Amino acid sequence: MISQRLVLRFALTHKRRVGGRSFRCCALVEGIVMLRTKPVLYFVVPCYNEEAVLPETSGRLIEKLKKLKEQGKIDAKSRILFVNDGSADRTWELISELHMNHETVSGISLTRNRGHQNALLAGLLYAKDHADAVISMDADLQDDIEAADEMLERYAEGCDIVYGVRNNRDTDSWFKRWSARTFYRLMSRLGVELVSDSADFRLMSRRALNGLAEFKEVNLFLRGIVPMIGLKSAKVYYKRGKRFAGESKYPLMKMISFSVEGITSLSIQPIRLITNAGILIFFASLVLLVWGIVQKMRGLTVQGWSSLIVSVWAIGGLILLSIGVIGEYIGKIYLESKKRPRFLIDEILDADGDAETQSL
Repeated sequence: MISQRLVLRFALTHKRRVGGRSFRCCALVEGIVMLRTKPVLYFVVPCYNEEAVLPETSGRLIEKLKKLKEQGKIDAKSRILFVNDGSADRTWELISELHMNHETVSGISLTRNRGHQNALLAGLLYAKDHADAVISMDADLQDDIEAADEMLERYAEGCDIVYGVRNNRDTDSWFKRWSARTFYRLMSRLGVELVSDSADFRLMSRRALNGLAEFKEVNLFLRGIVPMIGLKSAKVYYKRGKRFAGESKYPLMKMISFSVEGITSLSIQPIRLITNAGILIFFASLVLLVWGIVQKMRGLTVQGWSSLIVSVWAIGGLILLSIGVIGEYIGKIYLESKKRPRFLIDEILDADGDAETQSL
């Protein structure tokens, strides 16, 4: 990164006593202010079966990168990095063609499909050794590429993380709007720090990426991990568009699974809720016991099985639910304990040439 150094001289005054007399003296101190200008910027774009949208996405990104260079906002070494997440279509073939035809396009291909979060992480960790700042975004063109200008402005002001936050959900169905609001409220109640209406469209400095690399968990939920880095951050608001082409990679069941992954990866509140429910039921049973004894002494006991059946089913359902929640956490402990690599890189196409298989 090309940095400009401004030397600031300022006076520090303090009192001194010499020979019983006091006087003020000044000391000149030099301070250096680092201005972040013309960083090496990487756009990191995870791709899974995106052959329908990739030509349009790459065209817009190449044009945007060219404009940013011409305006002097980024360094000439800035690039676009596509990450192929084990696609079954021609996605990697198209990325390879783009790499051959455009010197600013790079590519990474994973050995198999590892999921959006792992593919994104692979691109971020690779880019941190080559870039000063990285902007991650999806390949479907729903994220506004033009918001990159304001992100770079916030980065130049000293922010290490700049979140892209959607300012409307006009393109979403009423169910998706409702479910999104419910999810963010639930995560907040569970003590998880999230940036509302922000997905994976964000800028991260190399410093932030080095912090992200310290998080070694296999169960990834980057939307919750990135705020935990704790560096100076800002928000940039943008209008999210419709998917340009292809099919959504997050149908209902996958969205539910992703939400469960986020909750169980970042919070133990569900287990505490089970504990609280158990305590509440225990005290309720004591109350019912006292009530039963009183009714027996009054001779008002009514024979029947309805209340018994309802109680058995209610308690049984709660027990099964509790076992399921605890099992979810045990399963995550099992996955973490094996320390398997989160992804394996099969091939890298970059300015430095192809690389061998890597893992992390």
